[in-house]
This record gives sequence, structure tokens and C-alpha cells, in this order.
Amino acid sequence: MEQQPTPELQGNHDWGFINLYKDAGWTSHDCVGKMRRLLGTKKIGHGGTLDPMATGVLPIAVSKATRLLQYLPKQKAYRGIVRFGVKTTTDDLEGDVIFQQACGALTLTQIEAVLPNFLGTITQIPPAFSAIQRDGKRLYELARQGIAVDVPSRQVEVSSLKIHAWQPGDFPELTLDIHCGEGTYIRAIARDLGEKLGVGATLSGLTRTLSGGFALAESVTLEEIAAQREAGSFKFLPPDQILAHLPRLVLTATQVEQWSYGQKIAWDPDLAEPLEAPLAIYDLANHCLGIGAFRPSKEDPAAIVLAGRVVLTGR
Repeated sequence: MEQQPTPELQGNHDWGFINLYKDAGWTSHDCVGKMRRLLGTKKIGHGGTLDPMATGVLPIAVSKATRLLQYLPKQKAYRGIVRFGVKTTTDDLEGDVIFQQACGALTLTQIEAVLPNFLGTITQIPPAFSAIQRDGKRLYELARQGIAVDVPSRQVEVSSLKIHAWQPGDFPELTLDIHCGEGTYIRAIARDLGEKLGVGATLSGLTRTLSGGFALAESVTLEEIAAQREAGSFKFLPPDQILAHLPRLVLTATQVEQWSYGQKIAWDPDLAEPLEAPLAIYDLANHCLGIGAFRPSKEDPAAIVLAGRVVLTGR
């Protein structure tokens, strides 16, 4: 049986990803709403919340691509500006100032001495003004109502922390390039760095430079997307980029047929390692068919099957 290209996947004309550049002042939800109006479709999601004041990469998934959001690479990168001598209610310049005292004597040497404390697996308390949920409500909603909540600490991973720039002055500013895992609050790093130095600090600027496998240099603005659609040159990004970190499995024509019907596919146990790990599934024409995983058969635990987690084809 000769394999035919899957028509609905060929070229990914009506679904895929967008590497959106988020402007300051917009919430991530605002961006989704703007994209829905621009593209004329409701099924749109994003790959990680950015604070309103932040700019940079916001992965956007459209239609079927929304089902792949959970498989985005978790590593993120930011360029953040820390202002010393200032504390705010939100740990950034969006909040009310609760402490301000010039600290012009602070030196870069002092900062370099404490930065290693913020590398590796660290414990941080997320800001009180954050999207974390507590008893079904966002922390920022409770904070705006004046309700004090003990925010539990959690461990996060910071893999790289490099100084990009240093601006001395009464309220000096430090620009940092940070690579970290999901759930890391750069506002908390700024706040805790100020506490460690005994001068207080808040985040005065933030740009996300990497998220979900998408880089800042390739991001596009809402205006650029609108212009591309007007010119007829707009194209979605295919899933290959965000799935590149996953092992790739190519199916035969017969297996593609089974996959498209949602059937389990028998597999050689010697070639099915490791079990339960997500795999990017493709056909011979390089069309992404979804996400699968090897697992023991329910009928015969000694047998191994390929089962679909996200099946992007169907009858």
C-alpha cells in the first residue's frame, strides 16, 4: 500500500504556531484575544504567561496546535533589569513603592559575590501579585482585595545567570541574562537579590528571549502578522520546532492508517525504550501526526504497543 500525504496536515495551512512578540502593557490573555480577532478563530492558546509590563516571546498555538502546548520545551530565558534601593508591592515597577533609599555605594563586585546564591536549584517565594491559584482564586485577585496570603515557597531551576550591563547611580541598575526552568519568577530573583545585599530591589524591566523553543530574534509583532495576512504571505510555524527536543518516530503507511483510527500499534519490545516517554510521531512525508508513547498492552502486559497521546489525524 503506497502512502499518500495526509491532506489535512499537508503544509499545516490552517493550524500551527506563531512566535509572537508581546508588547508592554498587554496581558497574555489580551494577546490571545487580539489573535482571535485577527485570525478569525476561537481555538487559540499561549505557551506561558508573561506579566503585563514584560515584553518578548509569547508562543501562540492555533487550532490543533493547542493540543501540543503541554509538550513545549520547559527552558526559558529572560533579560531582566534590577533596580536597587527600591521595593514595591508587586516586586516590579507596576506596584506601589513601599521602600526607597539611595544606595550609590553599591558595587558590582558586591553583586558578583552573591549571584552564585541564585544559580542551580533555588528556593523562592513567588510574588503576592502573581497568577498562582489559592483556593480557586489567583493570588493577585486576593492581593488587590487586601487579603494577606502566606505564599508557599517552591524550588525552581536557574541554569545560567550572567551580567549583561551595570549602571551605577543613586538607584543603580543591573541587567541580567537568565536561563531557567518553568515556574521561575524573575521578580522574585530581583527582590531576593536586593534583600541579600541589604539594599532592597525591584524589577524595572523584563524581556523574555526564549520560550517553548522560540527565540526573540524570530518573533513577530501583531502588526507584522496583520501585514503578512494582508499580503497573503502569512504562514504558521509547523510543530517541528517545538518537538525537536523529543525523540522522533516515523511510521509506515500501514501504521499511519492504524494511528489515524486511534488504534494501538504493536511494537517490538526491544525497540520500545523507554516506556511512557513522549515521542513525536511523523509519517514518511514528514507530516506531524501527534504525540505517542510506548506502553505495555492492557490485554497482554508482556506485549508493547505504541499508543497515541495526541492524535492529530482522524477519520
